[in-house]
Amino acid sequence: MITWVHPALLFIAGAFILPFVPSKGRLYLLLGLPLAAFCLFWIASEGSYGDTLLLGEALTPIRIDPLSRIFGFAFSMAVFLGMLYALSLKGVKQHVAALLYAGSAMGAVLAGDLLSFFLFWEAMAFTSVFLIWWGDTKNSATAGMRYLLMHIIGGAVLLGGIVLHAGEGGGLAFEAMGTDRSLGTGLILMGILLNAAAPPLHVWLTDAYPEGSVTGTVFLSAFTTKVAVYALIRGFAGHSLLLPLGLFMAVYGTVYALFQDDIRRLLAYSMIGQIGIMISGIGMGDDLATGGAVAHAFASIFYTGLLFMVTGAIIEATGRRRLTELGGLYKVMPVTCLLYLVGGLSIGGAPLLSGFVSKAMILSAAHEAHHPIAVGLLTLASAVAFLHTGLRLPYYLFFGPRDHKMEPAAPINGNRRLAMYSSAAICFLIGLVPNLLYRLLPVTVSYHPYTMGHILESLLILLVVAALFFPLRAVLAPRATALPDIDGFYQRCGQGVMWLADHPIARWEAAIVELHKTVVIGPSIRWVAHCRWFDTTIIDGMVNGIGRLVFSGGAVSTWIEKYIIYGAVNVIGHANHVASALFRLLQTGTVHHYATLIIAGAFALVHVYLLFYAQ
Repeated sequence: MITWVHPALLFIAGAFILPFVPSKGRLYLLLGLPLAAFCLFWIASEGSYGDTLLLGEALTPIRIDPLSRIFGFAFSMAVFLGMLYALSLKGVKQHVAALLYAGSAMGAVLAGDLLSFFLFWEAMAFTSVFLIWWGDTKNSATAGMRYLLMHIIGGAVLLGGIVLHAGEGGGLAFEAMGTDRSLGTGLILMGILLNAAAPPLHVWLTDAYPEGSVTGTVFLSAFTTKVAVYALIRGFAGHSLLLPLGLFMAVYGTVYALFQDDIRRLLAYSMIGQIGIMISGIGMGDDLATGGAVAHAFASIFYTGLLFMVTGAIIEATGRRRLTELGGLYKVMPVTCLLYLVGGLSIGGAPLLSGFVSKAMILSAAHEAHHPIAVGLLTLASAVAFLHTGLRLPYYLFFGPRDHKMEPAAPINGNRRLAMYSSAAICFLIGLVPNLLYRLLPVTVSYHPYTMGHILESLLILLVVAALFFPLRAVLAPRATALPDIDGFYQRCGQGVMWLADHPIARWEAAIVELHKTVVIGPSIRWVAHCRWFDTTIIDGMVNGIGRLVFSGGAVSTWIEKYIIYGAVNVIGHANHVASALFRLLQTGTVHHYATLIIAGAFALVHVYLLFYAQ
């Protein structure tokens, strides 16, 4: 008897059924599937399901434990809000891609072995890329192709690491590998970090997410990087590389977000900074820091999703996506402005919101572990995140000077407003009742974020940043020119490779070709010419001579046959004819004639005998 259904199969089956469901029934399917998945995670008993053997290795397609359960809850809620936001779309192609993408993410966090994890990991890349290609911007096609190419490379690295890890005796179980420094685990870590958008392998995110569809980017912000964070927690908590890398990411992403003009590119860089904070907590490795990383991943799914929902609605309403082209939207979109500020204050760690209660755990863990550098950099990253997402972007987006050429903003669909209200409510719910989130964590922690010291510290940071923003507005004003990133280095490398191909390599190739013509082709042509002369002059001459000789012999044979052979035959024939005539004359039929012939014959024989033998 079937006692539990894999949520991934639920979403995948729904994706195949959806095109055949009448439009009136799609609402129930699109919203019912994530609710059913949430209930499945709620009722599932901890343990493994579907265990099997493959070539002597144990495979565990489904593993339910507190870590996979909390990510399952977060993903189910994210799908529900994303589908609510996307209900007004015409057609079902984006819904189908989103369901397949969400199902792949669910399968990845439930996988108990590395092979199952890899299969769902790759499925995420091949299903999510359609949400970028269907963005219908001038760069969507190329951005999606680069996105897919990077994830294929990352998948190949991950698969190579899994094969080496299994071959080295590590098996296929997806468990802690942080103390293993083998080549296999190193490749696995590298493949996961690529999906986490760790610099210098991060440009796929900042390149692709701004070009995705308005609804597709909401799903993209929820799954790929969060599955990577889950994988790092599952396999590499406490790894020595992750803390410095996470700190670098936190500062790198937030600083680059300060100088972006494209509002979704700004949020993409901001995502890198937030992921860096999570990876810093994973790198510390203790329960409080790891729990903080899980909590921050859970909270960021909703405040990042809210920010992408609001900016997507603004792009659809105005047809513009750059700060230099927008401004003054508060007068026409006041509720949208307030909803955006909820997400901006959450990412900045303002009290009463989700970012405060999750980020505080990581900062407290850094304090307790006596990491002063980590405390300073994480505090700086949080402050800068509030500066660019909570102050700079909303200031120039909603309160800056309005371009008089900009058409009036179109109204936002009711389902999208409802999705944004719901996301904002979750941000407040987690911030006001943090124990709802803390009880779901895979580690047991006794932590209280609302201490007077922490509240005052957070408020002081926010006030200082706000006080600094207004004098620095001229420096932070949006500019149409893009700030160079590491992709500029990649482009220079590509240009260098092309220069090498066009100049020294091409010249070397030309020299090799010329040498080949002189040393190989020329002598070969002359040799072939000599062979042809030998064939036509010597061989063909001999054949023709023999032919003429044979032809002459044939003429002699014809003369002998005509005059000698045929003459002899004719003479013999004529003699035979004469003899036949003679015999016909002798055959008279009279007895005395025959008697006379016999006597004459006998007389002739006697005379012959007497002539030749009687002597």
